[in-house]
Amino acid sequence: MTDLSQPIARKIWALAEVEALFALPLNDLLFQAQSVHRAHFDPNAVQLSTLLSIKTGGCSEDCGYCSQSARHDTGLEREKMLDVAEVVDAARAARDAGATRFCMGAAWRGPKEKDLETVESMVREVKALGMETCVTLGMLKPGQAERLKDAGLDYYNHNLDTASEFYGEVITTHTHDDRMNTLARVRDAGIHVCCGGIIGMGESRRVRAGLVMELANLNPQPESVPINLLVQVPGTPLCGAGKAGDLDPLEFVRTIAVARITMPASHVRLSAGRQELGEMGQALCYLAGANSVFYGDKLLTTGNPDVSADEALFAKLGLKTAPVQGRRCAH
Repeated sequence: MTDLSQPIARKIWALAEVEALFALPLNDLLFQAQSVHRAHFDPNAVQLSTLLSIKTGGCSEDCGYCSQSARHDTGLEREKMLDVAEVVDAARAARDAGATRFCMGAAWRGPKEKDLETVESMVREVKALGMETCVTLGMLKPGQAERLKDAGLDYYNHNLDTASEFYGEVITTHTHDDRMNTLARVRDAGIHVCCGGIIGMGESRRVRAGLVMELANLNPQPESVPINLLVQVPGTPLCGAGKAGDLDPLEFVRTIAVARITMPASHVRLSAGRQELGEMGQALCYLAGANSVFYGDKLLTTGNPDVSADEALFAKLGLKTAPVQGRRCAH
């Protein structure tokens, strides 16, 4: 690894440059990504995060991939918000299983006052367990990010989902700019940003390159970048998008590699859809520079490889699980 005390020069990426990375021969792309990864991180370490749905179903938004939208008939029942004690018990179990970050997600357009007070309590209690805290609550109003920061929040997740040019094909009830506004509020409050997207929604490679470009050009770049593969949920508008855009696993690997090259100091996280990749696909993703993973048998409402399967794969690959330190980019 290079000198961690020296910041990384910030680069503004053009779409053509990102598309050129996607087009490299796979061996050349993986070599470049692994070289960048080794310059900034321990190549054999992976950070574990666990995600819990603290309020499931009934969301007013129309995100085309989401089982929790009230506009989609997915058979998912609306549930009330979990008690603080239930969340703390789940966080303690996640910590004991090796997770260092606990992420709490709620199916809202954005948090209401009474809901935010409960989430603040959850953040304080999980933080007291010695874990990093993360929430994803939808769009934030002025002042809400500051309250979460005061409660001890470390990360706020708010994905771009897809490139701005494709956004209207996926979501119509809010805009790409709405997402950017929430990210700005999170940054202004001094909270770390977790921001990534979903691929395999029928988009072109150009759109995937556009998503990576927009993420890489955020200033500063996100500390965590979750890359999701669309999980086909019956009843959602994008169920069946795979007929047009079912992603070859190697295209997912390419996306991980391009994210690593363009965001050298970010944690690139394998998120939804890992089950479809299999062990060989996941192994290539780690080679391509992924160094974080959602850990546990469920991601909000969709399945995830169970803990024992992940532990077995980590052992085969010689990966150690621990907080992963790296270099930050200069602003």
